[in-house]
Amino acid sequence: MTITRRNILLGAAAGALAAPFIRPDTARAADFSYKIANNQPMEHPSNIRLTEAVARILEESSGAVDIQIFPSNQLGADTDVLGQLRSGGVEFFQLSPVILSTLVPNASISGIGYAFTDYDAVWQAMDGELGAYARGQIENAGLVVMDKIWDNGFRQTTSSTKPIVTPADLEGFKIRVPVSPLWTSLYAAFGSAPASINFAEVYTALQTGIVDGQENPLAIMKVAKMWEVQPPGLSMTSHMWDGFWLLGNRRAWNALPEDMQQIVAKNFNASADQQRADVMALNATLKGELESEGFVFNDVDPKLFEDKLREAGFYAQWKDTYGEDAWAILETAIGRNLA
Repeated sequence: MTITRRNILLGAAAGALAAPFIRPDTARAADFSYKIANNQPMEHPSNIRLTEAVARILEESSGAVDIQIFPSNQLGADTDVLGQLRSGGVEFFQLSPVILSTLVPNASISGIGYAFTDYDAVWQAMDGELGAYARGQIENAGLVVMDKIWDNGFRQTTSSTKPIVTPADLEGFKIRVPVSPLWTSLYAAFGSAPASINFAEVYTALQTGIVDGQENPLAIMKVAKMWEVQPPGLSMTSHMWDGFWLLGNRRAWNALPEDMQQIVAKNFNASADQQRADVMALNATLKGELESEGFVFNDVDPKLFEDKLREAGFYAQWKDTYGEDAWAILETAIGRNLA
């Protein structure tokens, strides 16, 4: 399927109208009525492809598995929903591995600053040994995780006060970061003043001046209308790649018969592959769209930022935190030494 901005918006509208879906056998209630939550708006490619996945699951299970989507932090902030996932209040949840590290510390290893140079490196690692290592850590913490990680994207930096062009521009800079030690550590290494704020509160924090900037992939900036509260500078720092693991509550997962588990996993993983392609296609057009909304783009030299992290001891600190074995898996996956 070819994805355009128009397809994405139309798909989002259709998805919103279609839930809850009409069961194939309307005389029968679903055997398993589950919820899946995330922090993304319905127009984000994740929820468009998720809408398709749950529709296929409903059909292929003959109405036995009915999964409803709760986007945009409708069930609470990320850290709150993670607690609900563990208790069984929600059965599935899409979450960044860096935020997941509040429960599974080494899950965040894929978010190390400047680990990945491009998408080829990302997918080789995350569909290979590094992704397998992360999934093992997640499963050891008592959660179910699908094989394929969904794409969030390379994260960029916006500022309402000054252009961010060199690491020195981040000194003393008040920046919102997600609730995660890795994000806080990264910006502390730059000499910034990071503030951990859940995504649901970011727009207000920027609007009221609690922070002067934020960092997110371009697709998130577009759907969240960040230009309204972050004129004028958007710096292409690409300081971190981020994704979304699709997590499951183990009790809810084990309640599904094996054939139903296979249907759910197959469709979630297929939609993850499709969503990755969607995000890449969307990224190709987003710079022009965001410029038309008033953002001024600043190109930066990523090596300057990586060198600053190394000088500040960021990589050495996290090598110690993750351990030699995990760090070796990371460096093998990306084909170079960081620390």
